[in-house]
Amino acid sequence: MPRTVAIGKQDFSVVREQNYFYIDKTSFIKQWWESGDDTTLITRPRRFGKTLTMSMLECFFSVDYEGRRDLFEGLSIWQEEKYRNLQGTYPVISLSFARVKEVTYEATKEKLYEIIRNLYSKYSFLLEENFLRKEEEEYYKKVISDNPKETTITSAIFQLSSYLHRYYGKKVIILLDEYDTPMQEAYVNGFWDKLVSFTRSMFNSTFKTNPSLERGIMTGITRVSRESIFSDLNHLEVVTTTSDKYATCFGFTEEEVFSSLEEFGLGEEKEKVKFWYDGFVFGKHEDIYNPWSILNFLNKKIYDTYWANTSANSLAAKLIREGNYRIKMSLEQLLQGEHIKCSIEEQIVYNRLGDNEEAVWSLLTAGGYLKILSYDKVDLIEDQDVMYELALTNYEVKRMFRRLVKDWFGTVKADYNDFIKALLGGNLKEMNAYMNRVALQTFSYFDAGKGPMGEEPERFYHGFVLGLLVELAGTHVITSNRESGFGRYDVMLEPKKRKDYAYILEFKTCDKEEEESLKDTVKAALDQIEKKQYEASLIAHGIPSERIRKYGFAFEGKRVLIGE
Repeated sequence: MPRTVAIGKQDFSVVREQNYFYIDKTSFIKQWWESGDDTTLITRPRRFGKTLTMSMLECFFSVDYEGRRDLFEGLSIWQEEKYRNLQGTYPVISLSFARVKEVTYEATKEKLYEIIRNLYSKYSFLLEENFLRKEEEEYYKKVISDNPKETTITSAIFQLSSYLHRYYGKKVIILLDEYDTPMQEAYVNGFWDKLVSFTRSMFNSTFKTNPSLERGIMTGITRVSRESIFSDLNHLEVVTTTSDKYATCFGFTEEEVFSSLEEFGLGEEKEKVKFWYDGFVFGKHEDIYNPWSILNFLNKKIYDTYWANTSANSLAAKLIREGNYRIKMSLEQLLQGEHIKCSIEEQIVYNRLGDNEEAVWSLLTAGGYLKILSYDKVDLIEDQDVMYELALTNYEVKRMFRRLVKDWFGTVKADYNDFIKALLGGNLKEMNAYMNRVALQTFSYFDAGKGPMGEEPERFYHGFVLGLLVELAGTHVITSNRESGFGRYDVMLEPKKRKDYAYILEFKTCDKEEEESLKDTVKAALDQIEKKQYEASLIAHGIPSERIRKYGFAFEGKRVLIGE
């Protein structure tokens, strides 16, 4: 009988006590302990077992679990006497910022205060046993009060470490899970700068200037730039997805996945599971699978976008929706199954995200949405950036991005679909009616406060092209900004069946100095299609000119006029 798959269980003791399905990752304990690193930051995409691993570490090292050999018997770590003797011998401070997803700075601080207060409540026996000195007792009570000062909270873990060190006679191990969740929310909701000083002060006192610290681990999705919050943590050992260190300790290897499929009588599904869920690369280790999707598939035996449908896609959606036209063009390529080449930086500078393409692709790579296929070696003489070749991680991620694009047009979906039907039917009057309604409601959505969209229609029309990709991917090959004839067209729809029509779309903003009306702008767009001979590539593919429809799109503010 296969073991029971318990979805969402992140408490290691519960998983082991109930004999729920578990893939042995306790080798991480030995690897980490023998590394000797003081403080380690490990970044992995969400739902990759970070929280369960932190719970495993707590169960192994914490004095609260002294004598709990039953949790580790039969696992790899229990094979060595050295580690059997180490179990349950350290005071451990364990906390998580996973729930800190507030939309204001004040609410974020209050949630962080709550986490610290709960931590102090756990160790309230320090008060009850009259262990603390008078000034320490007063400080303790300040922390658990309703309105502590910010400076009190930022030093709270440092002070608690000192108390526990003295109480147990051993330095403490500190485990901080999902350290960057509040920061991502701060960026999305516009209070990043306010949160930086708070977190920098807390992390410095906890992990840098803490004589009671034995070892520390932080986990998260991103490596936030040293300049932002880690400026004082120059001893930090950073392990990202490009590192070989701990590469197979998070996520499932292909061997582990295929063995699990056999256990559940699903051996014949290996290739399809690989197509849907394989693709993550950690260091030099390829064929890593996200555990969340595999566990859900083993449980439900249905293919779906389990990992990609979980929360925390809001940042990815914001970056692409509000990004410049080049970011949207690159996503178009990715959705077509192509690769992109760019430089990426593992240190995420949140306040530089905006239109910074390097930062956007860096964050999407760290988040697991993109995988690194290859990279160029650094030319130190030329001082060149390393160029990475990136692709969507797997089919599940591709489906997630397609759904994300659909959501962009959610409020005008009916009009958008009707526009596509009018386009395919050659009904110019209806195309104009529907497109003006779509543009009116979505211009500002894609603009996101970056200026009058009439001056920069690229943000809109590349979002529009992504919508075409989602809706027409089955019938047409959609490309944009590619060379054909003597120039680069805006959008081309090449039919997969030669009996269907091909389309060339050219977009122009009305230039009042050269054009008196939108009709003049439409004519200029159509003239450009002819002058540059954009139809050349379609004709080269065997599509006769009479099967090619050409449309000019003219923009003025939120008004659109389409002509042929």
